[in-house]
Amino acid sequence: METDDVSVREQLFHNRVRETIICVLLFTCLYMVSYLILTHFKKTAEFVTDDIEDATVNKIALWLCTFTLSVAVCAVLLLPISILSNEVLLTFPQSYYMQWLNGSLIHGLWNLVFLFSNLSLVFLMPFAYFFTESEGFAGSRKGVMARVYEAVVLLLLLALLVLGIVWVASALLHDNIARKSLYDLWEYYLPYLYSGISLFGVLLLLLCTPFGLSRMFSVTGSLMVKPRLLEDVEDILSCTTFEEDSLSRKLNCGSTTSCWVKLNMEGMKKEYQTVRSKRIALEMRRKASPWQRNLGYPLAMLVLLALTVMCVLMVCFNVLELLLDETAMPRGMEDPHLGMASFSMFGSLGAAVQVVLILYLMVSSVVGFYSSPLFTGLLPHAQDTNLTQIIANCVSLLILSSALPVFSRTIGITRFDLLGDFGRYNWLGNFYIVFLYNMLFAGLTSASLIKTVTWAVQRELIRAFGLHRLPLTVSRSTVPFRLLLASGLSKIQ
Repeated sequence: METDDVSVREQLFHNRVRETIICVLLFTCLYMVSYLILTHFKKTAEFVTDDIEDATVNKIALWLCTFTLSVAVCAVLLLPISILSNEVLLTFPQSYYMQWLNGSLIHGLWNLVFLFSNLSLVFLMPFAYFFTESEGFAGSRKGVMARVYEAVVLLLLLALLVLGIVWVASALLHDNIARKSLYDLWEYYLPYLYSGISLFGVLLLLLCTPFGLSRMFSVTGSLMVKPRLLEDVEDILSCTTFEEDSLSRKLNCGSTTSCWVKLNMEGMKKEYQTVRSKRIALEMRRKASPWQRNLGYPLAMLVLLALTVMCVLMVCFNVLELLLDETAMPRGMEDPHLGMASFSMFGSLGAAVQVVLILYLMVSSVVGFYSSPLFTGLLPHAQDTNLTQIIANCVSLLILSSALPVFSRTIGITRFDLLGDFGRYNWLGNFYIVFLYNMLFAGLTSASLIKTVTWAVQRELIRAFGLHRLPLTVSRSTVPFRLLLASGLSKIQ
């Protein structure tokens, strides 16, 4: 009997070690990828400075941002990894090499992401911001530790303020729970804070995702080569070439002209680089093959349209299920029971479609977030993003990504129930909130899709068949004349 107990303990120990090693390897890979991304966008001047103290503080803040971004990426991959793991175990039920892929590993991964996401939102990111802005208390010895003390004090004050606000909110809603929460902080008090953060993230996804789904068409169209019917590359390239030549002449004679030209040299250099990069991109698009020009763009638009329509249809089907079946409500589960049955009625193909839709919704939400007027200023630029903007971007992406599993399960994209603390949010059991959320998402997405498709079709048809023919002689004569006039004026100057 003792031998059996020892063997069971050894097996549990080996399983725990194996799961820990897998999680560490996964997080290490995500950390390195996140560090490369942030290094691409960070402003180099903030980290290569004569002040060693500021450089050290900025490096520590960048490490915290890298940790937060890696947690955000891992939160995006939670549902895809869980769904694909279940399908792999269904396909290879007796495979020795797949024994490590079990429900305990997936459940532990969900718990770690939940813990690290809340740790980053509540402590690490506020500390990183206070740390970069702190200078040490008056009268204290200068150094990194003085800034650490000030940042910790500010963080504690902020935590007390937030906890006080949450306690007042819980007292207004549930008086008994609010009184208990003073004695049992972890069990009754923090769930309200977690529920509030998750609800804010899901509401942010509700606003950004429909707008992002409509913006995906224009963003994808700008990255691909359009057919000649929709875009006259030769005309645009000729105009860009004339503009580049005009700016080049201004830059060449800038040293011998008036003072105001010398003062605007930096602005003209940036404009020249922008026009030059645009001209190079247009030349590459002109050299595109007929297959890439005439087949790639329509196929991309059709794929985006199919994915968007599929999302809307799945949400509408989920609305009907909410009215007829109580099991359609999002809920949490203790054991995922991987390898027992597929989470899609269409088997492995349906599961693959679910993974594609989840990733597509995440990309669309990010596009919609950065395209909205409120958050356009947060858009990062290569080698020109300061540390405060990096912190704000990491917080925003973490809020969106940590709410993605709840969002996907709420609108019925997948039937994989939420694991760990993700399924313990208080508002998930409210039928009216879930039903209204699904109706709003379906309505906003349908309206955005109809508006985008109809307006785009009308604009391109008018451009291709109406305006492209009538002012043909005007566009080919007046535009070069305007650019030649500008270049002539630059010679006169």
